[in-house]
Amino acid sequence: RTLQLDLDEAWREQQFFLCYQPIFACQSGALAGFEALLRWRHPSRGIVAPATFIPAAEDTGLIVPIGAWVLEQACLVAATWPAPLTVSVNLSPIQFRTGEVEAQVNGALRRSGLAPRRLELELTETTLLQEGATVREILQNFRSRGIRVAIDDFGTGYSSLGYLRTLPIDRIKIDRTFVNGLGHDTHSLPIIRAMQGLADAISVSTIVEGVERAEQLEILRAERCTYVQGYFLGHPGTPEDAMRMAKEAKV
Repeated sequence: RTLQLDLDEAWREQQFFLCYQPIFACQSGALAGFEALLRWRHPSRGIVAPATFIPAAEDTGLIVPIGAWVLEQACLVAATWPAPLTVSVNLSPIQFRTGEVEAQVNGALRRSGLAPRRLELELTETTLLQEGATVREILQNFRSRGIRVAIDDFGTGYSSLGYLRTLPIDRIKIDRTFVNGLGHDTHSLPIIRAMQGLADAISVSTIVEGVERAEQLEILRAERCTYVQGYFLGHPGTPEDAMRMAKEAKV
């Protein structure tokens, strides 16, 4: 069987589910929110990671209904958390091409009752550069409602810093590839320092993903990074895990 046939069946049989990984304020350690992460529970392959199936879902357009479902579920779950905890949801460039993403986001917020300021949408640099003016207008509409916008995997793609000047961005997300080398190579720290300096200069926050060691966290605190995320701080968990953590955090 092909992956595509399996994907079609997975959508029909509701084999997809969401995990929620905590995000913390770097300096205080306070819980700030969660990122909603899509997973696939395949009947024979087990849990399949997004990197394996998202490209195929994008090729066929299946990512559009899947993406709408992710938005809906993430907002419904986040609405049960104490304010002001946020939820971050990844958007595919394909979702912008249908012209439906704005209605999907607004609908998910309306049906869940989640305050727009508690939703953060993550887009890759590729999405921004490929979709151009279409994305810019939609993001401006999101921002006017209070929805936050983050650039995922910042600095890893075919980057053009020009979009930072024209697009409504709240946060840049520093990729784990730059974190892995902290304390081991001579280039990772200067790169992260430069990214944080850039963020400070244009008045946006940072979130650093892939924090897996105490040493990395201490370095990121010294560099005044804004938020952190990674296995050292918390693994992706069920909605129940997220609720338990949210209650214990006493935000």
